[in-house]
Amino acid sequence: MKILAASLLTVVLLTASACSSDTTEPESTPSPTSSDQARPEYVAELESTVEQLMRDNAIPGAVVQISSPDRGDWTGTFGTSTIDADDPISADDHFRIGSNTKTMTVTAVLQLVEEGRLSLDDPISKYVEGVPNGDTITIAQLAEMRSGLYSYSFDPEFNATLDREPEKAWTPEELLAIAFSQPVNFPPGEQFEYSNTNTVLLGLVVEELTGMPIAEAFDERIFVPLGLADTSFPANDDSSIPDPHPQGYMFGTNVSTIDTFALPEDEQAAAVAGTLKPNDVTDDNPSWTWTAGAAISTVDDMTTYVKALVGGGLLDEQMQQTRLDSVQSVGGGTAGYGLGMAQFGPLLGHDGQLPGFMTFMGHDPETDLTIVIATNLSTVPSGEGSALTLVKGILPIFYGSSYQAPGDPARAPGAEESTPAPTPGG
Repeated sequence: MKILAASLLTVVLLTASACSSDTTEPESTPSPTSSDQARPEYVAELESTVEQLMRDNAIPGAVVQISSPDRGDWTGTFGTSTIDADDPISADDHFRIGSNTKTMTVTAVLQLVEEGRLSLDDPISKYVEGVPNGDTITIAQLAEMRSGLYSYSFDPEFNATLDREPEKAWTPEELLAIAFSQPVNFPPGEQFEYSNTNTVLLGLVVEELTGMPIAEAFDERIFVPLGLADTSFPANDDSSIPDPHPQGYMFGTNVSTIDTFALPEDEQAAAVAGTLKPNDVTDDNPSWTWTAGAAISTVDDMTTYVKALVGGGLLDEQMQQTRLDSVQSVGGGTAGYGLGMAQFGPLLGHDGQLPGFMTFMGHDPETDLTIVIATNLSTVPSGEGSALTLVKGILPIFYGSSYQAPGDPARAPGAEESTPAPTPGG
């Protein structure tokens, strides 16, 4: 499913009036819980905002974690793990984190650059044979989404196979064969275009240079050093999620959402009303995302991770600065992308969406505000990523009601192929 690719959503204005402050709720609406006894002053507004957005967008469940030196730390849980069941979501739940995995893959690449084992200017052909334009596509261009390579996750037959065989275990070689069977979209470095093919190639580079499976490389280089005990990278034949975890839901099918995640208007209304239910895709095998999106984590671990990703702790000072400096504007405005890192206005981090789940992690290097969100619905009926819908509602609480939210860089104009496909990324 193109979920790991990107869509063409434009920048959306974000104001405090985007959500109602009405806290009167019918029985079916989500009810929040807080992990803290002393609630920071922003919590009441944040809870009301999230509740309203979940009602308006048919989001079953969500976990929101805020870390702020100035305004206090807080974790809230909303809604249900299982639709039509009294099954509250938990702050300890594990979620598939989709394209947040890309940051891990590129982090391992940058660590190998630090160690002198490769250069950002190396052509990918030095490590992987058969890549179209492989002699001129650099490691940096893959990490910055500027290779021009076709993203396999747009291929119609690939999406049909995902629908027919959701349990299929894909190999990286199968994914690349699909990508390489299509023409390149532009010469290397000419523009930005979000492509899962790029990060799968980088995963192979990491495995080749470390001499270990990518799961072991992530453990040794990221998970263990940061103490991410609840973060994992599954084997290709493993479609399970560690307990506890919510069920994961998705409207439509992989094929029906190739061009847009938005449901027809009548179906959008039915979805919000609860008469059209999303599909339970919890056990779909995520191997088709591999190093572009298969990792699993919790909000606690994601908060720890994004602070290190943006603030330092995984790379030396020089390489960390190189990464931060690589972020460039995408499609205008304050959305940007660099070496496996996205910019959402004042926040740096990434998001991740794949069937059943969407997560967002962002850290403001100026104020040390961190926002992490995990949901058990990939996209809302209107087609927007569910976690991004909540992020847009939350940001004005911390940055003022006149704040304009950037679009997701992976869904910005120019982020994808020239087709109209609005595809997010696992």
